[in-house]
Amino acid sequence: MKTPISTTSLMMPRRSFLMGSAAVAGTTLAAPSIGRAQTQELYINSWGGAWLEAATENLFDPFTKDTGIAIKTVSPVSFAKLAAQVRSGVYEFDVTTLGGGDIIRANQAGLLEDLAPTYEGGVYENGMGSHAFATVLAWRTDAYPDAGPQSWADFWDVERFPGNRSLQRYPARIIPLALLADGVAVEDLYPLDFERAFAKLDQIKDHITVWWTADAQSEQLLRDGEVDMIGIWHGSYFRAEDSGAPVAMTWNQAEIERSYWVVAKDTPNMEAAKLFVDFATSAAPLAGFVEQANYGALNPAATALVPDTAQSRMPTSTANYPLAFEQDMANWGADPEEVSMRFEEWLSY
Repeated sequence: MKTPISTTSLMMPRRSFLMGSAAVAGTTLAAPSIGRAQTQELYINSWGGAWLEAATENLFDPFTKDTGIAIKTVSPVSFAKLAAQVRSGVYEFDVTTLGGGDIIRANQAGLLEDLAPTYEGGVYENGMGSHAFATVLAWRTDAYPDAGPQSWADFWDVERFPGNRSLQRYPARIIPLALLADGVAVEDLYPLDFERAFAKLDQIKDHITVWWTADAQSEQLLRDGEVDMIGIWHGSYFRAEDSGAPVAMTWNQAEIERSYWVVAKDTPNMEAAKLFVDFATSAAPLAGFVEQANYGALNPAATALVPDTAQSRMPTSTANYPLAFEQDMANWGADPEEVSMRFEEWLSY
């Protein structure tokens, strides 16, 4: 069961945390197994772009400095690769992140190692809670100089708001948006009405010029004006805004999703992988990561370290959270794998 996103807890220094994690594992950083790990390489599945920049500066490099374990990244993030490597025994990466749309699928399929929580309530479906992000509605102000779209119903309204549109090629995130566009209230979203959602998606399909698949791609589409409005991760939006592009967004009906670190089942680098996950979700490293990337920390101890001024760009802030809604995969109403297959078939015709 997921715990509510909190804003208060205690801080544990990074070095103290790491030593504690090693002790729990029945070893220390000076023990032979970890000593040999000074030349070990840990492979992490990466989103690239600003995510990678923030992760490298706040998670990867500090972890390597403290443990001697070098981190290599593999892109793009892929559920299919996670499944294939676990089944084949040939590993391209040891650690990846999964959102709510994939964490249940992966755990049910036996693709994930068991994890012990870094903080109370931190583990969900064998994923360690890292941060929260949101899919928000953003638009070009040069395309809509008077007033931009303020809801997903507006996004679907091609007569009032003509122009090129883009959504992520990820059904777990866009199906709830289709239902909101069709007038379903947030409190009535789950379990999802898939027939109604796909009927609503039929109405917008011909107006979606790009189904984006990567973080940097969505930012570029908005920043360069290739689309007039887009469902985009909030961090990508702010990078476009900070670049000086004429853009705007709304937190209204923003879809908040939790991101989890997971360890691939039976990976040969299991000890180092679990040590990294513990490190990446501890207070100080996670606080630095979310502050740089504008995410909301799921570890309350990390949230306590983030300045109030930085939280204004986070979906979990006291101002933004009431305008948004959280994805509820536990009450989704269907097998995510089957819905994913249906969505891909729908795109093909």
